[in-house]
Amino acid sequence: MDQSVTVTVDGVTRTLSLDTRTTVLDALRERLGVTSVKKGCDHGQCGACTVLLDGRRATTCLSFAVAHEGSEIVTAEGLADQNLHPVQRAFLDHDGFQCGYCTPGQVCAAVGMLEEAKAGSPSYVTEDLTADPALDDEEIRERMSGNLCRCGAYANIVSAIREASE
Repeated sequence: MDQSVTVTVDGVTRTLSLDTRTTVLDALRERLGVTSVKKGCDHGQCGACTVLLDGRRATTCLSFAVAHEGSEIVTAEGLADQNLHPVQRAFLDHDGFQCGYCTPGQVCAAVGMLEEAKAGSPSYVTEDLTADPALDDEEIRERMSGNLCRCGAYANIVSAIREASE
């Protein structure tokens, strides 16, 4: 059964007729040609498919597109305007990517988690729940734990995010 879905992807409003079982990930990659969003584990465990969905990070492989009628989706491609987003720049400056497969999801997750931290949302390792969370390495690692890099670039990703948070 198909249904019409309208979403804004990286600033462009698009209307698609989709099978109701189509994930946001498959709609982005297969129907709209957005290739920065990667299909990794297809179980929400690796984070390669992470985008900003209505301003919050989301794993698109676990979400049906029809549930997001009218939503705004920002991918790693949509973060930059004339210049790279500060998180993208920091990833380059700190060599926070290796093969690059997980990088778009890592970048989107980092942008989302920096906004969450700025809003005062605590993580599992935040000790003082009444204070603004300090983004030390432990906080960054915990907040990014939903994104896996099989190449092992975590040290550089953490330093890139630390710089972007300053």
